Amino acid sequence: MKELNGSQMISEALRLEGVEVVFGYPGGAALNIYDETYKQDHFRHILTRHEQAAVHAADGYARASGRVGVAFTTSGPGFTNAITGLATAYSDSVPLVLISGQVGRALIGTDAFQEIDAVGISRACVKHNYLVRSIEELPRIIKEAFYIARTGRPGPVHIDIPKDITAEIGLFEYPNEVSMPTYKPTYKGNSKQIKKAVAAIKSAKRPLAYIGGGAISSNAAEPVRKLLAMSGIPAVQTLMALGVLRDDDSLNLGMAGMHGSYAANMAISECDLLISLGARFDDRITGNTAEFAKGAKIIHVDIDPSSISKIINADYPIVGDLATVVNQIMDELNSDAGIDPSLYAPWRDTLDKFKALYPLDFDDSEGVLKPQWVIKQTAQIVGDEAIISTDVGQHQMWVAQFYPFNSPRQFLTSGGQGTMGYGLPAALGAKVAKSANAVINFTGDGSILMNIQEMMTAMADDIPVINIVLNNNFLGMVRQWQTFFYEHRFSSTDLSLQPDFAMLAASFGGVGYRVKTKDEFKKALKEALDSKKPAIIDVVIDRFENVLPMVPAGAAIYNMILDDKGKR
Repeated sequence: MKELNGSQMISEALRLEGVEVVFGYPGGAALNIYDETYKQDHFRHILTRHEQAAVHAADGYARASGRVGVAFTTSGPGFTNAITGLATAYSDSVPLVLISGQVGRALIGTDAFQEIDAVGISRACVKHNYLVRSIEELPRIIKEAFYIARTGRPGPVHIDIPKDITAEIGLFEYPNEVSMPTYKPTYKGNSKQIKKAVAAIKSAKRPLAYIGGGAISSNAAEPVRKLLAMSGIPAVQTLMALGVLRDDDSLNLGMAGMHGSYAANMAISECDLLISLGARFDDRITGNTAEFAKGAKIIHVDIDPSSISKIINADYPIVGDLATVVNQIMDELNSDAGIDPSLYAPWRDTLDKFKALYPLDFDDSEGVLKPQWVIKQTAQIVGDEAIISTDVGQHQMWVAQFYPFNSPRQFLTSGGQGTMGYGLPAALGAKVAKSANAVINFTGDGSILMNIQEMMTAMADDIPVINIVLNNNFLGMVRQWQTFFYEHRFSSTDLSLQPDFAMLAASFGGVGYRVKTKDEFKKALKEALDSKKPAIIDVVIDRFENVLPMVPAGAAIYNMILDDKGKR
C-alpha cells in the first residue's frame, strides 16, 4: 500500500489493467489527470479534436482488439460531447471506460462553471456509472468499472471524478478481485434447457441459426462455425455479426433484416426452428413482429437475461455465454448418435432456390461508378486482413451487402444507434489496435463532415487510415426513403454544395483524390495505401442508386422491395 494522489491512482490503475492507449481531450476539471498523464510512460495518450471522437476511437479500439477501450474528458460540455459515443457503445455492447473530470465537491450543485450532472445524464446510456465521493473508494471503483465493462454483456462504464479528489492524497491498494453481490453474470447454460434445445434441433425439419453481435463479443465465431459445419444448419447474420461466418461459407445466407438478402429474410419466414445466438431481435431485423418467424419455435441464447423474450417470445430460453453454450450444445448433440447433416438437405435445397431467385446484385456501368463496384474492388485490392469501418447511411448498407467479411472484428459500424460520424474516429482506434492491418473507412459525403476534424488527429499521431467517400451529393438513405415513401419530396437532403474533399485532405497534411472512373479509383486506392498517410478518396457515384432489397418500416420481412420500381 502506498500514498498517491487521485490522478496518480488513475494512472497506476490503468497500468495494472494493462491499458496501452487512452483517447481524450483535456479541460479545467481534468487538469490534474492530464498533468499525471504527461508524467507517466506506460500508456499512450491520443489527443482527438472532439470528445465524441475520443469515445468513438476508444470504441473502435475495443471492437478491433477485444480489449476495454478508455477515454478521458473534462466536465460540462466536454462530457456532454461524449454522450453520443457512450450511447453508440451501449447499443452495440462495446466495453469502454470513460473517465470524466467534475467540478470540486464543494461546487457540486452550485451551477458552477462547466458543472453538469454527468452521472444523471449518462445513466440511460451506460452499463453502469459512478460519481466518486472520496479518495478511499477510487481504486475499488476503477477496478469494478473495468470488470463490469468487459464481463457479462459488455458495455460502457462511466466514472465521474471531482477535481479535488484528483489532487487529494490517499492510500492506494488496487483490489485483486471484484465482489459485487448484485452483479454475477451467468456463463454456463442450464443443462436441462440445453437438452430441450438439442431435442428441438434434432426434430426440426427447417432449422435456421440467427447469429448476432454476441457471437463476436463472446469470441464465439469458431464454435459457431463448428456447430453449423457438424449439423448442416444454414444461418443468417445480423449487421453486428458480419464476419462470424466466412462470406463464402455455403451455409451463410447473408445479412437479414431491412436490407438483408432475399434468401436470409425468406429463410427466417419459412423456418420451423430459429436458433438465436447472441442476437436481440432488433426492429431492423424483425419488421412486423407478428409475422416474424411465425411458424417457428425459438431457441434464444443470450448472456443478458433481460434480452430473452423481450421482443420475440422464446420457447427455449438459455442464459449464458454464447461460446460456452454453443460448446454445450455440440457436446449434447454428440452425446448419443450425433446429428446427420443430410437431415436438412431438402431445406438447404429450398434456400438455394431462394438465393438463385434474387441474389444480391447490381447493374454495373462503365459510365458512372456504382458504389457496389467500389466496395467489391476495394476488397480485392486490400485483401482479407483489412479492417473496415463505416459511417451510417446507404454506404453502410452497401458495405454490409457487398464486402466479403471473413473474420470477426473485421467490420466496425454503429448498429443500434446508427451514429453518423462514427466511422473516421473508430477507424483511428482500430488502426491503433491493429497497426499492421490496412484500415478503411467507407463513408458518405454527409457522414464524413460530422467528424472531419479527426483527420488532424490522424496526421498528428501518424495514424494512416483511408476514407472512401461514396459521394452522391445527398443524404442518400433519407433521400431513398423520400423517394419510396414521400413522393420524391427531397426535403433537406440535397448536398449539392460540398467542399473539395481532396483539397480538404491535403489541408490536414494528408493525401486526397477525386475519382470518377474505375481506373482512377484503382490507381487512387493503391497510391493511398502506398503513401502511409491519412487519405480521403472522394468517389463520385450514381446519385440515385438505391439500397435493395428493402423492407418498409413495420412490414413483414418477407415483404421486400426488390427493384427501383417498387416490385415486391
